Amino acid sequence: MNFAKRSTLSAMIGLALSTSGLMASHAAHAGEVTIWAWDPNFNIAIMQEAAKRYTAKHPGVTFKIVDMAKADLEQKLQTTLASGVTKNLPDIVLVEDYNAPKYLRSFPGAFESLSGKVDHKGFANYKVNLMTLGGKVYGLPFDTGTTGMYYRTDLIKQAGFSDKDMQNITWDRFIEIGKQVEAKTGKKMFAMDPQDGGLIRVMMQGAGRWYFDKDGKLDIKSNPALRAALETQAKFLKTGIYKPTSGWGEWVGALNKGDVASITTGVWITGSVKAEASQSGKWAVAPTPRLDLPGAVNASNLGGSSWYVLSSGKEKAAAADFLNEIYAKDVDFYQTILQSRGAVGSLLASRSGKAYSEGDAFFGGDKVWQKFSDWMGKVPSVNYGMYTYEGDAAVAAQLQGLAQGMPVDKVLENIHNQLASQVK
Repeated sequence: MNFAKRSTLSAMIGLALSTSGLMASHAAHAGEVTIWAWDPNFNIAIMQEAAKRYTAKHPGVTFKIVDMAKADLEQKLQTTLASGVTKNLPDIVLVEDYNAPKYLRSFPGAFESLSGKVDHKGFANYKVNLMTLGGKVYGLPFDTGTTGMYYRTDLIKQAGFSDKDMQNITWDRFIEIGKQVEAKTGKKMFAMDPQDGGLIRVMMQGAGRWYFDKDGKLDIKSNPALRAALETQAKFLKTGIYKPTSGWGEWVGALNKGDVASITTGVWITGSVKAEASQSGKWAVAPTPRLDLPGAVNASNLGGSSWYVLSSGKEKAAAADFLNEIYAKDVDFYQTILQSRGAVGSLLASRSGKAYSEGDAFFGGDKVWQKFSDWMGKVPSVNYGMYTYEGDAAVAAQLQGLAQGMPVDKVLENIHNQLASQVK
């Protein structure tokens, strides 16, 4: 389960927000910046806060913030860009990081370069790299999907382990701990949809690899990280240390009901972990487990999005200035959205703010946000290429075969063949 699925779910469960505009005092010729995004409780609310801050200093600029379901936004953006009739596009659009390379390569000239308008050196490298093409940077990095391992301290200790035992471990060690947790507590180590490949992506990026190499070429059969990730997935299935779930509700419910001892995913899950108040003080966080491969690190990413300015936008100059002033410079803004929305931004300077340095009672007083922010700076950069979602689908199509004992070499061959038929 990744941030994209959570965002889509938000729209599905009735959190729909009608098209809204945030208006400041009108100037004679006020410019209206139009923005498209999804998720009213996260991206939309955060953008409204950003717009309020900007209009306070620039009353001549107003904002029209349009909320759509993520799938609807992506379809409308794709269709409009493909048609070449771009007058109805917004000035700013939210794009999921996995999609960014495809848009930039498929529609050259559609997005405004922000090089020279924004100091991108202030953001996490892995976010900047994915929006860079031909030496130019085309986006404004927003939230991070930096991953971590959340775990129940009481269950871990009951199984005979300490907090120290959970630090910077490999996935094989995670499995061994999981076996003991189940043997001593009767609880599963984590919840997982056997048909979801989210953890495979986490493992791959932690090792600095993806479905494509640095040049964007297909990298499946000889990819050691993908092989090791599939082998690890097979171990999960064989050992049975996970609780099978289907859908967001069951997945989060396994945590809140106390059925599992851990969850490894993006920082955006924090609010859901904390939703069960009775478990306050029983949770801690540790770095993401790593594959036992040279160069693999205990840091990865799952999800995350960024803001892009459309070249066809009537107010693209104001849009770029707005993103630069608020999202690239306003450290206090990041403190506010962290406290109000649980959003960990990718502006490195925001880590020095008070909100990041405060302990969280739910996690035993630990400085959880600071940890995730530190891990963010260690996430390896990879080339998501133009076909990440096709890669996900190709992997998902083989998970059942993997569960039934299909050799990993055959799984890799099948993934390669499916993707090769789609990559042009």
